[in-house]
Amino acid sequence: MKRRTLLKAGLGGVGAAAVGTGGTFGWWWSAADIDTVGRVEFNRRLVIPPLAPARRDAEGRKVFELRAAPGKHRLRPGRRTATWGINGPYLGPTLRAARGETVRVNVRNELRETTSLHWHGMHLPARMDGGPHQPVKPGETWSPAWTIDQPAATLWYHPHPHGATARHVYRGLAGMFILDEPKTEPTGPGDRALPSRYGVDDIPVIVQDKRFDDANQLDESHPRMSEVGLLGDVICVNGTTGPYHPVTTERLRLRLLNASNARIYRFGFDDDRPFALIGTDGGLLPAPHRTTRIQLSPAERAEIVVRLRPGERTVLRSFPPDLGLNVWDRRFAGGDDALGILELRAARALQPSPRLPDELAAAPALATRTAAVDRKFDLTGFTINGKSMDMRRTDFAVDLGATEVWEVTATDGTPHNFHVHDVQFQVLSVDGKPPPPELAGWKDTVHTRPGVPFRLAMRFRDHSDRTMPYMYHCHILYHEDQGLMGQFVVVEPGEKPGRPGRAGSGGHGHH
Repeated sequence: MKRRTLLKAGLGGVGAAAVGTGGTFGWWWSAADIDTVGRVEFNRRLVIPPLAPARRDAEGRKVFELRAAPGKHRLRPGRRTATWGINGPYLGPTLRAARGETVRVNVRNELRETTSLHWHGMHLPARMDGGPHQPVKPGETWSPAWTIDQPAATLWYHPHPHGATARHVYRGLAGMFILDEPKTEPTGPGDRALPSRYGVDDIPVIVQDKRFDDANQLDESHPRMSEVGLLGDVICVNGTTGPYHPVTTERLRLRLLNASNARIYRFGFDDDRPFALIGTDGGLLPAPHRTTRIQLSPAERAEIVVRLRPGERTVLRSFPPDLGLNVWDRRFAGGDDALGILELRAARALQPSPRLPDELAAAPALATRTAAVDRKFDLTGFTINGKSMDMRRTDFAVDLGATEVWEVTATDGTPHNFHVHDVQFQVLSVDGKPPPPELAGWKDTVHTRPGVPFRLAMRFRDHSDRTMPYMYHCHILYHEDQGLMGQFVVVEPGEKPGRPGRAGSGGHGHH
């Protein structure tokens, strides 16, 4: 925490003038921001991750096969980069399933070290969650199975090995998991009117930042002045640098996923055109929210619909994000950065798209803004409530069927966010006020601005297990790896939690 010591000595709040007068601090300051706007040559067609093939087994389950292995991928022109991937050299295929389907995923580890795969945003039993208690050793296959029981949403999967998540995600182990509503059941007007042809007018946009060395290999070093971990100066979308996407329809749905280790993006278009935010982490919003910016911290998702005219081009950018930090902390956390992300190129003739409906989905209604707080969480340094993660400690137990209100506050002036496994939550209030429209739907991750309490309501409606925990943690992966994480179990009312276990024993899906 060298930089924190400097801040306490009085350098933190004085701004660029105080640190930019020359010498070491002046160099650090002048080199700390990144601006690629107008400097990116969008000359590589955006790669669309393939839909993962699936088969039906004898029990009628939808079975996916995933294989994590090292590879080499041309992330940018020049020498190929050593990477990790799933069913390929970098990233993984898009998994797709509908509510009510039972899925089984055979996860084969062909790396030289233990990893895992966590189904981020998924409601499922703790033993199938893919957290640090479900390690997959080299040469092993882990085969979780569960029934999809939540609304249509854009979820994702990524490793969650204890203390090594940042490195595994950075090297390329991640992919989307899209949930749909059953085709056999009637859908609302929102579902029918939304762009939904994968790869045509419904596009995954997995955004990551990278740093490269002179040999075109990934630079995994931790910047000296950064307390958030690695911030890259090259943007990859679906593993493509300098990407463009040819648009053939009047409206385009972009499923934005911040799959970066630490960077917070504030997405918008270079011409400030408005777009409709239609969904966030856990599914559709109550109504489209028309805006020109949407900010996503690591692991957050947003579904937006943008309209284009024939023949025009526009660039999706990241504008300097609102981090709520002082001028020094903001700069070294990426808060002054402006980045070119993806160019959209409309064809000379575009297929017509239906207008968006005025209503999309029911709003979360678990509790009111004045509901009593059940638990408080203070995020500071690498601790939650003064404790660092301990795999052997269960921090608390929640009764099956309970609805709880958690108040989460980042108290140390460092960028944090907060993610809870198993549940999608309702944001009740931000600093005591009603949440803004972009937080009006189901969420599983939220950016916690320093000193601002967030009240979250969540229901633990099934999947009890007294020994197998779920995680709650900061999704800035350096923070998570350093211990900014805790774990809880869901128990039957009156039941006591047991000692945290591992899914690798007792026949829980390894072979």
